[in-house]
Amino acid sequence: QGQLADSGGGLVSPGGSLRLSCAASGFTLLYSGIAWFRQAPGKRREGLACISSTVSGDGFIYYEDPVKGRFTISRDNTKNTAYLQMNMLEPEDTATYYCAASEYGCPDLFHYSMEYWGEGTPVTVSS
Repeated sequence: QGQLADSGGGLVSPGGSLRLSCAASGFTLLYSGIAWFRQAPGKRREGLACISSTVSGDGFIYYEDPVKGRFTISRDNTKNTAYLQMNMLEPEDTATYYCAASEYGCPDLFHYSMEYWGEGTPVTVSS
């Protein structure tokens, strides 16, 4: 049974950086679109970024406006892992971050149910 394990969250000062990881087990990410979401307390879950498969797709990358220019999504097919590099973090970025995998490419995957979800990794941006 496939699983996603997201990790790398923590406490960071404003302006700092974190790198989140999303490791797949029990299935291959090779053909999956991958997305990162976040959910802050009392707020709806929001999609942040996605990347298409580089094998069955063109590796297309998309970012939502709140993270454009600050966050970078990537994937390492050899490690069956995806990443979200987060720079210039702001208190407003405080949330639990989730990775997800989809049979669809990016950005279409935001319109469909995701196949797999990570359990979430909390990020707190505070001085």
